[in-house]
Amino acid sequence: MPKNNRYFRIMIDPKLLRGSLDTIILKLLDEHGEMYGYEITQKVKEITAGEIKLTEGALYPALHRLEGKGILTTEMRSIGNRMRKYYRLTESGQEEVVQKLSAMDEFIKSIQLILNPKIA
Repeated sequence: MPKNNRYFRIMIDPKLLRGSLDTIILKLLDEHGEMYGYEITQKVKEITAGEIKLTEGALYPALHRLEGKGILTTEMRSIGNRMRKYYRLTESGQEEVVQKLSAMDEFIKSIQLILNPKIA
């Protein structure tokens, strides 16, 4: 099995990321209060040392879907000569974070039981 080293780097399969994207977005917004899209992609890249790279094609549909569900609210701001759309959790978004993180924690524990039954 290949390992991470300076010659070969294992990247996270984007298919594994799809089911976790909302949770990642909600967790970051919970921690940082508000963020704009590019900032979210860079924070994920930074935290995971480049192992997870969110594309705009994955991120923005998720942000728009969450906004449509009333989980996020947005605010446009002029920064220099650019407009940025900042995302923030709504009250129901705060509740959703708790639910998503709990569900993700249980999922990870279950996967660990399958992958490493000796640890259990």
